[in-house]
Amino acid sequence: MRITVIAPVILQGPRPPSVLAFAAAARPGCQVEVVFLDRGPASIESEFEEALAVPDTIVKALAAEAGGSDAVILDCMLDPGLEAVREKVAIPVIGPGQTSMHLAAMLGDRFSIVTVLKSLVPLLRRRARDYGLSARLASVRAIDVPVLDLERNRDASVHPLLEQAILAIEHDEADVIVFGCTGMAGLAEAVHNGLVHRGYPDAPVIDPGLAALKHAEAVVDLRLTHSKRTYPLPPRKALVGYPGM
Repeated sequence: MRITVIAPVILQGPRPPSVLAFAAAARPGCQVEVVFLDRGPASIESEFEEALAVPDTIVKALAAEAGGSDAVILDCMLDPGLEAVREKVAIPVIGPGQTSMHLAAMLGDRFSIVTVLKSLVPLLRRRARDYGLSARLASVRAIDVPVLDLERNRDASVHPLLEQAILAIEHDEADVIVFGCTGMAGLAEAVHNGLVHRGYPDAPVIDPGLAALKHAEAVVDLRLTHSKRTYPLPPRKALVGYPGM
């Protein structure tokens, strides 16, 4: 099995630690390749930056399918270009946001998302609404740490993540905590351990990127993919300025 993880951002400097979590979590026999964009934003913290990321994300997904990948994961909680990519390829396309929110709704009655910046709160509420889960969303909270700063000093983010998770449980009546950024990959165990220490051992903490990886493995095993009745192939017509599509 081969899964391509598309990080919908440009790579600046060494690969961030969060992307290494995919290969570490993949089961034996599952090859994970992480690719970055050639054109796009350095991080996605707005609808504007998400829109800029979509064209090259589509190109990278087409290349992954042509190269023999069995599934594609869009490595961002906002699932940039999820529907568009599903129209263009036949292999499964997995969004961490969609996957983790539905998983949270199966694990508890209400879930809260803890993300990086307050500016992302309305965007994540929209995603929950789009996925039919607004009634299950207890809250969206933020630690006020930009994505790029999160990658540079991951250990320092554990405490604010824990504090916001506790507030979500105590004040928002959340049963499950979902990380609101795939750059938080690998921090769920530390936050869960903190919840146990603070008296909340029964609140699961979901890492959206790793949830997407395990979902992708299962979908490939089951020989399933998205319905082309829902995501039909776009009609052929002139397309200017988008090589690779």
